Amino acid sequence: MLHPAIQSAAEAWLSDPVIAETDKAEIRQLLEQSAYEELTDRFYRDLEFGTGGMRGLLGAGRNRMNLHTVGAAAQGLANYILSAADGPDPLSVAIACDCRRMSEAFAARVAGVMAGNNIRAYLFDALRPTPELSFAVRHLGCTAGVMITASHNPPEYNGLKVYWRDGAQVVPPHDEGIIAEVRRVQSFSSVKQCSDRDALNRGLIVFKGKDIDLAFLQEIDRTCLSPQLSRKHGERLKIVYTPLHGTGYDLVPAALQRRGFQHVIREPRQSIPSGEFPTVKSPNPEEPAALAMGIALAQQENADLVLATDPDADRVGIAVRGADGSYTLLTGNRIGALLTYYICEQLRVAGRLPENAVMFSTIVSSDLAKEIARAYGVEVVETLTGFKWIAAKIREYEEAAARGQPTKTFIFGMEESYGYLPDAFVRDKDAVTSCAFIADAAAFAAERGQTLYELLETLFRKYGYFQEGTKNVTLKGKTGAAQIAAIMQRLRSDPPRQLGGTPVVSVSDIMTGMTRRLGEDGGERREFDLPASDVLIFMLADGTKVISRPSGTEPKIKFYVLARLGERDLARAETACSHLIEKIDMDLQRLIEKLPDAS
Repeated sequence: MLHPAIQSAAEAWLSDPVIAETDKAEIRQLLEQSAYEELTDRFYRDLEFGTGGMRGLLGAGRNRMNLHTVGAAAQGLANYILSAADGPDPLSVAIACDCRRMSEAFAARVAGVMAGNNIRAYLFDALRPTPELSFAVRHLGCTAGVMITASHNPPEYNGLKVYWRDGAQVVPPHDEGIIAEVRRVQSFSSVKQCSDRDALNRGLIVFKGKDIDLAFLQEIDRTCLSPQLSRKHGERLKIVYTPLHGTGYDLVPAALQRRGFQHVIREPRQSIPSGEFPTVKSPNPEEPAALAMGIALAQQENADLVLATDPDADRVGIAVRGADGSYTLLTGNRIGALLTYYICEQLRVAGRLPENAVMFSTIVSSDLAKEIARAYGVEVVETLTGFKWIAAKIREYEEAAARGQPTKTFIFGMEESYGYLPDAFVRDKDAVTSCAFIADAAAFAAERGQTLYELLETLFRKYGYFQEGTKNVTLKGKTGAAQIAAIMQRLRSDPPRQLGGTPVVSVSDIMTGMTRRLGEDGGERREFDLPASDVLIFMLADGTKVISRPSGTEPKIKFYVLARLGERDLARAETACSHLIEKIDMDLQRLIEKLPDAS
């Protein structure tokens, strides 16, 4: 039987005159099929508009991404923009979308709602990368921005990310204010919509395209730290690039070729934009399988480097050719370490490394890049997971400088999930500029007679061997959300005393900022001055970190294992770290299986 509350919500959907008939038919079919579990998931709540926007499965229902829920979210955002207007300047929003199912329709819906509220919408004429949307917000002087994307999620997902006037995803107080306004939109009939013809005639929808592309590429050109090296080795280096059917298909090759890299080879089948992602199981550059076709092409072409960006081109994964001709996939942490070293070294050699330089990383990222930065005298500031927190720190330092107060100069930002920010003209992960920097780093290594992997090995021998592992536990739907909450609560109240055969010496709770020592001495101290977040950090006696964190965008709880050894024999270090990570992974699995409501 269907719960009365779910039955009532479904009937309200069917009786709403605003709901499209196709969306009603989808729900009627589920009712006829007695698909009670599916109906419950579609109506047990409204699709949550979180701190950065919303993301969910496509389909009819209040807990799905569709034109009605997207329209309601856009109306809430419009209401907030109107209430938060702090000057005489015209209000405007930049809007872009990726290649996913319904992305163009959702972008047009948001533009129509903005126009219906007398807010000008700068709507890209075709799919564009997330970093270009971030750039466009500042370039056009917009009040806010909207990106329609579900990043690297499977094809059945889509999402909506909100940016503020600084080009960064919203953080307090704007995120809380927008969430409150979205929740106040109780009826789909209250969503204001302007017809396309009327909006165009009144100048409330303005299409943007090649002009923004050119401005974006010119900014990328400006960031090159070693133009002579890139031009010199760009004549020889071969780079295979795959956009994984996404938005980077045009701009990434253009950025590389403008840098001087003359041999950029696109994977032809994956260079066709498609929300179905027909050649990959998951369009995620973290997944080795996603780079398989790119690597196969690289082997044919004897290429030096493989670059792969996710559908909205904010994240990039790579494979590098070794001395024996084989290709090695690099983790996000290792790519970040290479970029940190390249940027710091090039700035040092040029005499441009600021005395107050700062590099940003996250609490779940490996310490290798952080150690490299500190060795150059660069301050490392750790943030919560998510580039919006890195962007917030950049803005904080810029505002301090504008007031004439002591501040820091940003040189790089990274997170372990393959996201990098080499320059602050964008305020989110930027795979387009990052691809150019990775190619620059390959040219830098070639000048030293090395491949990128050999350069990484040099860093390991100098700073220690770092390796990481992740474990994801997926728990979907209403029941899964409760299970994830139960797991985190048990880990807080009764933390593990050992993992992988190594004692756990302390547990840090980012929800409170406190670190509690385990064992006889005990004790608690404040160690983290970060916004409250549902993250636990377990420190082991050998310096290994194990971090647990529910995903903010997917129905899963994520565990990160960050191991480090001082062993100079890299083969032996890799074996030892792999064994340790495997033992910890097995312990985590046993721990999850024992916890209540986690089956």
